[in-house]
Amino acid sequence: MRRPWIVGVLLAGVLLGACGDPASEPEKAPPTPSAPGGTTRQQAPATPTPPVKAPTVLYLGDSLAMENQKVLGQELRKDLDAEYTSAPYSGTTLCDYLEGTDKRSLVPDAHKAAALVRSLHPDYVVLQFWGNAWGYTWCMDGITHAKAPGTYFARYAADAERLTEQIAAAGGSHRPRIVWVLQGPDPITPDRVRRVNAIYEERAAASGDVVADAGRTVSPDGARYTWTKYLPCTPYEREHPDYCTQPGGDRTELHFGDDYLHFCLAPTTSTPKPCPVRSPGILRIAREITRVIGERARSR
Repeated sequence: MRRPWIVGVLLAGVLLGACGDPASEPEKAPPTPSAPGGTTRQQAPATPTPPVKAPTVLYLGDSLAMENQKVLGQELRKDLDAEYTSAPYSGTTLCDYLEGTDKRSLVPDAHKAAALVRSLHPDYVVLQFWGNAWGYTWCMDGITHAKAPGTYFARYAADAERLTEQIAAAGGSHRPRIVWVLQGPDPITPDRVRRVNAIYEERAAASGDVVADAGRTVSPDGARYTWTKYLPCTPYEREHPDYCTQPGGDRTELHFGDDYLHFCLAPTTSTPKPCPVRSPGILRIAREITRVIGERARSR
């Protein structure tokens, strides 16, 4: 992961967009012309389609969420008129967002997941974590995938369960739906990210939450866990040339230089921030998260 970024205040000023819930009634169909004999027939009024309530979305995560946050907000506002808040911290993992650990943390108390749920009352909490496996954060107690993979996965699953419980308790009667974002391929330890994603899927199934398989959108067709730097352009990318980086070869770039993890097509900076350039991988991820939330919002 990129270097940890410890800041005192990140959330101020990132409340993006506005909640919209159109209340105007649908127009009634006009009457048909009078039929012969003077009888006027009217079409039966169409059954109105209730508007989808604009969701309130909270986005938490590590450096992947840090680089994605602006684009995800744009997509959620554009497609769902969502009210959106993001509070990612680079270098973090699930335990950094837990309350009551008495551990040093990269996330300040006011930005713990439960604290933000209590203050913002979101409908959805989107969690995007690569699965910090290299001991960059104190709350993992030095547990790393390389040294003790079994301990690492057990701890990660326990933290996922605990974080779910804290978010649910903080929501009270308005329990937010958690969206676990499945990650893309890891070329260094391919099985690790597969098992991390399985933890997310198991946790979502056990708690009545959902997953957004954003990692699939940055993986080759038929090879979900095979890492690649380039993929064929999608129809959307062909229609928007800035996102089809190599139109002559009908393929687009997902990773910048030798950075196999992040999707921002700009160099890493010492101060983590939202990606400043158009990046196909980020847009693919954001659009999949938005699609999943939109489906859930329409089914409520």
